[in-house]
Amino acid sequence: MAQKGVQLDRETFSCSICLDLLKDPVSTPCGHNYCMNCIKSNWDKEDHKNIHSCPQCRQTFTPRPVLLKNTMLADLVEELKKTGLQAAPADHCYAGAQDVACDFCTGRKLKAHKSCLMCLVSYCDQHLQPHYDVAPLKKHKLVEPSKKLQENICSRHDEVMKIFCRTDQQLICYLCLMEEHKGHDTVSAAAERTERQKKLEGSRQNIQQRIQDREKDVKLLQQQAEVINDSADKAVEDSEKIFTDLICLMEKRSSDVKQQVRAQQQSEVSRVKELQEKLEQEITELKRKDAELKKLSRTEDHNQFLHNYPSLSPLSQSTSSIHIRPLSYFEDMTAAVSEVRDKLQDVLREKWTNFSPTRTLVNVLLPEPKNRADFLKYSCEITLDPNTANAHLLLSEGNRKATRMRQQSYSSHPDRFTGCFQVLSRESLTGRCYCEVERRGEGVRVAVAYKNISRAGGSNECGFGRNDKSWALDCYTHSGYTFWYNNVETLISGPRSSRVGVYLDHSAGILSFYRVSETMTLLHRVQTTFTQPLYAGLYLSPGTTAELCKLK
Repeated sequence: MAQKGVQLDRETFSCSICLDLLKDPVSTPCGHNYCMNCIKSNWDKEDHKNIHSCPQCRQTFTPRPVLLKNTMLADLVEELKKTGLQAAPADHCYAGAQDVACDFCTGRKLKAHKSCLMCLVSYCDQHLQPHYDVAPLKKHKLVEPSKKLQENICSRHDEVMKIFCRTDQQLICYLCLMEEHKGHDTVSAAAERTERQKKLEGSRQNIQQRIQDREKDVKLLQQQAEVINDSADKAVEDSEKIFTDLICLMEKRSSDVKQQVRAQQQSEVSRVKELQEKLEQEITELKRKDAELKKLSRTEDHNQFLHNYPSLSPLSQSTSSIHIRPLSYFEDMTAAVSEVRDKLQDVLREKWTNFSPTRTLVNVLLPEPKNRADFLKYSCEITLDPNTANAHLLLSEGNRKATRMRQQSYSSHPDRFTGCFQVLSRESLTGRCYCEVERRGEGVRVAVAYKNISRAGGSNECGFGRNDKSWALDCYTHSGYTFWYNNVETLISGPRSSRVGVYLDHSAGILSFYRVSETMTLLHRVQTTFTQPLYAGLYLSPGTTAELCKLK
């Protein structure tokens, strides 16, 4: 309670101008108290008006009152000082560089509590009090402290701007209304505010509704992400089990093949050894017989020779001739296993291609990138498939570059283009992806196509852009480009460039071709529905080269 009494005394004996304890206190005719120097300085500023007012209640005095020191009040202040009273406000009450300062405070200014749109002045708590006590001031419009009060003053006439000119869409003062804005469509600033406030509220309602809609969409996407994650986890778990079973099956089959080969090996080796033993026995018998004949042949006595000759044992029947033929059994087995491997690879590759999603469960049209840096975020590393390359196309640079030249010695393959000088990428293009093609020569066609496009012959069923399974941009003429789809030609004018960018948003059905230089220039955009994974394609005329650029 004592502390509260001290606080009351502090407020009572403080100067409302400097907010410090009264120094040489004086009283105005209206009964308010100030420091002698504070009130004199305040009134010195009003001398040119010949009217002087109380800073608190705004009561005016004419002429300027003569002020004398209030000795009783001065004694009370001195007595309060002896009790340890501190009148200085806390540091946090003073205005800093970022704060709005009270325009009435002298010396170190306090933070403004309110700004008055009528006075165009900012007040701290103490200097604001008259706006709560004095009837005329109560009608003033108080707002949160603002540093922009002077923006409400007409720079030409130094008057408050309370009128809005709809013709020129600007605030004006009443003098502007009578001069350069005379005859314009004008209303009060308050009326214009009311009308725009209604529009603002409508915009806010629209924004709030969109926020609610987007929050619902976010929730749905979160749920969708959970479903996708659960489905993916289950797919991974199931596929791991299936692959484990497949590996076990392959290992078992590998063991069976090994046992079969070893059994056949043992059988063949046993048969060979058996024949070898018979041959060795025959060789021994023949050597023995040869020794007998040799001995007999050396007998010098003719009678003895003739006597012993009939007693020689006849030769045993010779073993059948051995014909060694190339053993192809094991090579056949290796070839059979290789064939199984190749078929399995083809099946897996085909299944993986078909597995690539042609649409997403969440159909959201995302904004297309605006500059090359944005496009490069979706860059993909793709290479050309040698099995699809026409025999007159030479692939190099890690199968990223194709050159039209004399016929190459490619092996026969069902995926190879036989009549059209074309090649497809090995990797499919799904989702959002971007690639660039650097070309040399006038006869290059940049395309995307389904994998099931025809390969044999040179008909429209095979040519990029000449059927409903491919989309192609021809870089032929000097005057521009040509886009082809389903054998329909679309002429495209524009500056030439050696580099073409291809952007695909598969799920959104967007395919765009760009001229790439210092900037990205859209050449042609397709909006459709892709039903299969797409593959990048190149067609080359004689003497031309095209390369899939490295972008990462």
